[in-house]
Amino acid sequence: MSGFFITGTDTGCGKTEITLGLMAALQAGGQRVLGMKPVASGCDQHPEGLRNADAERIQAQGTFTVTYALVNPYAFAQPIAPHVAAEQAGVSIELDCIRAAHTELTQQADWVLVEGVGGWRVPLGPECFVGDIPRTLGLPVILVVGLKLGCLNHAILTAESIQSSGLELAGWIANQVDPDMLALEANLETLRRLIQAPCLGVVPWMAEPDPGAIAACLPLDR
Repeated sequence: MSGFFITGTDTGCGKTEITLGLMAALQAGGQRVLGMKPVASGCDQHPEGLRNADAERIQAQGTFTVTYALVNPYAFAQPIAPHVAAEQAGVSIELDCIRAAHTELTQQADWVLVEGVGGWRVPLGPECFVGDIPRTLGLPVILVVGLKLGCLNHAILTAESIQSSGLELAGWIANQVDPDMLALEANLETLRRLIQAPCLGVVPWMAEPDPGAIAACLPLDR
């Protein structure tokens, strides 16, 4: 089994789109791939229970169907910080529960990609943060940098935090979320120079992101 944890510079940087693109790239190489979004806030009520749209897309992208509860063990209705949502729901986010779901997925696939929630230092509880998930699962980290004004500070701080925590930053992916971003190439060059990890791909602005099109921007040989 192999896998990665996908985190981002902030909410809205395109973590889900990149996760789907990575899954599609691996699947195009003949790999059996499943995805996971352990914690999600902003869920809709369905007859089967709370469902998060991003988690459902990750579930659907899987090489084969697994139960929603394995993909998204912790689903909260309110679109707010997960630790606040959990407190309001009277729930404690437990890393052991996430690890159990992840273990079950790894027994069925060649690769399991795990998407975080929000940014790297988002709290999940009084003494637990998003970064504790890849530590618990033993996964290297891929950082999604949402290309927009302010991304340099967010990206450099996040990369430094990941590496100072002792976890492996396998690389970063630039994802253009602002179609009109000024000095895009200059910003990319700055990121390449200051982030001490390889750039795994640059995804241009897409009005309607497609996993296959994103996969084409993420060469597997990297």
